[in-house]
Amino acid sequence: MPQIDVPLVQGRFGSTSRPDFWWIQPAVVFLGLSSFIVYATWAAFQGDHYRFGPYLSPFYSPELVGDAQHALFGAKPSWIPTWLPFSGALLILWAPGGFRFTCYYYRGAYYKAFWADPPSCTVGEPRKTYWGERSFPLIIQNVHRYFLYLAVIFLFLLAHDVWKAMWFDNNFGIGVGTLVLLANTILLGSYTLGCHSLRHLIGGFSDRISGSPVRKRAYDCVSSLNCRHMRFAWLSLFSVAFSDLYVRMCSMGIWTDWRLF
Repeated sequence: MPQIDVPLVQGRFGSTSRPDFWWIQPAVVFLGLSSFIVYATWAAFQGDHYRFGPYLSPFYSPELVGDAQHALFGAKPSWIPTWLPFSGALLILWAPGGFRFTCYYYRGAYYKAFWADPPSCTVGEPRKTYWGERSFPLIIQNVHRYFLYLAVIFLFLLAHDVWKAMWFDNNFGIGVGTLVLLANTILLGSYTLGCHSLRHLIGGFSDRISGSPVRKRAYDCVSSLNCRHMRFAWLSLFSVAFSDLYVRMCSMGIWTDWRLF
């Protein structure tokens, strides 16, 4: 099918006849995402205080390098210059970060909040034509379905971290940190399993799925999460940052991890 550039009928940038406070939502999104990006970038470069007892920060899971006792590949390689910022988080955060960055909900959110593309519905924007996501760099957004596969793998890894967070010196127990990591995994699972791409993979490409009861049930489950995709996107964004903050504060001795039993 041929594609053409569609001229946009609009006034000057920001002009609109809307009487409501339309700018509040993109402003809140801008502040929320900016705060997370700043904190996550800072935490990823620290390379320290990401483990406390059986707790492991989700920013560093799986721990590929770092703690020689726990990391899969041992300590930081000696051939890396000491002046070069290095952290095990930098080796793995590209995967969950890529999943969020290419997410269908987040695209609409940060296109408005950061690029004013448009700032909001029926609000004038600072360009004359609509190109869509068929040219570089936005065409890269189409890899979202592949980041989904990686995100599902990370769910199993985080679930395993929750299991390890239930053992203190080889004795079963539950601490506040255990519940924090558990809540984070549940929220991340709700966000990931409500993905639009997963919904399509399960049944969206079929004309009729009622003849397959198992697929129909799975499709309905994903759809129930999908209709709350925005909510879980923000809750999981907060929970993954708070989980890292909790482990970090406990590791630094600032917060106390209360043992429930």
